[in-house]
Amino acid sequence: MKDNYLTVTALTRYVKRKIDTDPHLRQVWLRGEISNFKHHSRGHMYLTIKDDNARIQAVMFSSNNSRLLFRPENGMSVLIRGEVSVYESSGQYQLYIREMEPDGIGALYQAFEQLKEKLQTEGLFLDDQKKKIPAYPNHVGVITSPTGAAVRDIVTTIERRSPSVKITVLPVSVQGPQAVSSIVRAIQYANAFSEEYDVLIVGRGGGSIEELWSFNEEAVARAIYDSSIPVISAVGHETDTTIADFVADLRAPTPTGAAELAVPSQIEQLDKVSYFVQRLTQVMRTDIQMYSKRLERLSQTYAFKYPKQLIAQKEQELDTMLDTLNRSFKNRMEEKQVRYTHLKKRLGTQHPEQEIKAAADNNNKLTAQLNRSMKQLFTNSERELHTSINKLTLVNPLAIMARGYGISYNEDGNVIKSIKEVNQGDQIDVRLKDGYVQAEVQKIKEADDSGGRKEI
Repeated sequence: MKDNYLTVTALTRYVKRKIDTDPHLRQVWLRGEISNFKHHSRGHMYLTIKDDNARIQAVMFSSNNSRLLFRPENGMSVLIRGEVSVYESSGQYQLYIREMEPDGIGALYQAFEQLKEKLQTEGLFLDDQKKKIPAYPNHVGVITSPTGAAVRDIVTTIERRSPSVKITVLPVSVQGPQAVSSIVRAIQYANAFSEEYDVLIVGRGGGSIEELWSFNEEAVARAIYDSSIPVISAVGHETDTTIADFVADLRAPTPTGAAELAVPSQIEQLDKVSYFVQRLTQVMRTDIQMYSKRLERLSQTYAFKYPKQLIAQKEQELDTMLDTLNRSFKNRMEEKQVRYTHLKKRLGTQHPEQEIKAAADNNNKLTAQLNRSMKQLFTNSERELHTSINKLTLVNPLAIMARGYGISYNEDGNVIKSIKEVNQGDQIDVRLKDGYVQAEVQKIKEADDSGGRKEI
C-alpha cells in the first residue's frame, strides 16, 4: 500500500510534463497589465500579469528581454507571446515570456496619471504652496500601520536621533477598502490639535502598486494639501512614487529617511555645539590678545603721555584752520561777485528789448516784401485776364456779325450751312447784329472755284 504514495517532487514533475505536452499551452498569446515588476541583477525580469479577475506569475529571461525596445513598468498594459509551465521548486505554474510589446497604459497607471495631471493643474504641487519643515520639532505625529516595519523604523530612528522629541503614532490601515478613509481621518484628527504637533509623517513600507494605491487616492492627496501641519511623505521604497509624494511638503525616499528628515541628530547637534564653543573660545582669545596689544600700544603714544601739550598743539592747529577757512570763504565770495558782474553785463547785451526790436524790424521788412509780391501777382493776373478776353472776343459770333455778317436759320430753327439745305420759296430768318430779318428764297446760286456765282 505504501508504494502507492507519490512524493511531492514526483507529483509536481508529472503535472509539469502534462502541461509541457499540451499544445495549447506551448504557444500562448496574452494581454494583461504588469504588476510587481522586478528587474534582477542578473538581467532576468520577474513580474505578474493580471486582469480584473485573475493574475499569473511570469518570467522573461535576459536572452529574451535584451531585445525589448521599451522598459516594462508597473501598470503598463502589454501584449505577450510565451508558454505556460511549472516551476518545480515552488510547484507554481507560471508564464515564460518570449516576446512582449506595449498595449497602451494599464488602468491603475492611467488613473494615476489622470489624477496627477488634475491636481497639478489645480496647483497642489507648486513649491510656493509647501510649508517649511521645522528644524527642531518637539512633537512628531506618525500616521501609518501600527504593525508594519515602517512604524518601527520611524520610531527607532527618531528615538536614536532625538530622544527628547515626543512621538505619537496615529494608527491607520494602509491598504484595503478602509485605508483611504482611515488615513484621511488621522490627518484631520491631527489637524484638530494642530498646536500639539510640529510635523506629520504619513506613509508605509514598500509593496506593489495595488498595495500602495491608497496613497494615490484624491481624498488622501487633498487631506495632505489641506493640512496646516507640515507633512513628510514616506511611501514605499526610493523608486516608488505616489500622488501623496507630490502633494506633501517634503518627500522622503523611505520611512527611515522620513524620520531622519523630521528630526535633527542630537549627537550631530552636540558635536556642532562643541565645535562652535571651541571656535568661539578661540576667537575670543585671539580678540582679547589683539585688543590687549592695541591698548598697550595706545598707552605708549604721545597723546596718553603728554595730553596737555597735545591739546595746546591742537588749539593752535585749530586757529590755523579757521584762518584758512576764512580766507577761502572770502576768495570764494570774490569769485562769485566777479561772475555775477560778468553775467549781468551779458544779460544787458542780450536784453529782451533788443531781441524784440530786431524781430520787429525783420517783420516790417518781410511785410513790405510780401506786399510787393502780392501787387506783382495781381498785375500779372490782370494782364493775363485781358489777354484771355481779347482772344474770346475774336471768336465771339456777335463780334463777327458786327462786321456785317449774319447767320441764316430755316423754318425749323436750324442753322443753314449749305445751299443744299434750302429750296426756292423757303422762308428763312437771318440773324444780324441787332435783330432778325425774315426773307424768302428766290434764287439759289452755287459758287464756282473762281469765286463767281452760278445759278442752279
